[in-house]
Amino acid sequence: MAALPQISEAEFEVMKIVWKDAPISTNEITERLTKTTSWSPKTIQTLIKRLVTKGALSYEKQSRVFVYTPLVQENEYIGQESASFLERFYHGDIKAMLSAYIENDRLSQADIEALRKLLTNGRDKGKEHG
Repeated sequence: MAALPQISEAEFEVMKIVWKDAPISTNEITERLTKTTSWSPKTIQTLIKRLVTKGALSYEKQSRVFVYTPLVQENEYIGQESASFLERFYHGDIKAMLSAYIENDRLSQADIEALRKLLTNGRDKGKEHG
């Protein structure tokens, strides 16, 4: 799989809106982000342009409006970022990461139950293919 573009935290906020509602116009993106951030419309337009330059978004002009769609899938990007985080901070050791979260009370009982369910489902899928 080709490496996905590096996206800043601010650019990620733009991407979340595009992933949720694509195809979406510049004005719609700007309207949503000005409600949830202190960014000016000019700042938002700059972030959108950066995402196009990085290859994360594509656009087409529909009459006088630019409409954006993602070139990067949300699950791929989050998967890459998760793997990068795991490698960077825990040297790829997921057990060490989970232990740190549990020991520091960062996981609720509901989180732990959800993880159990994921692990059980993953183990069951492995049996199907085995």
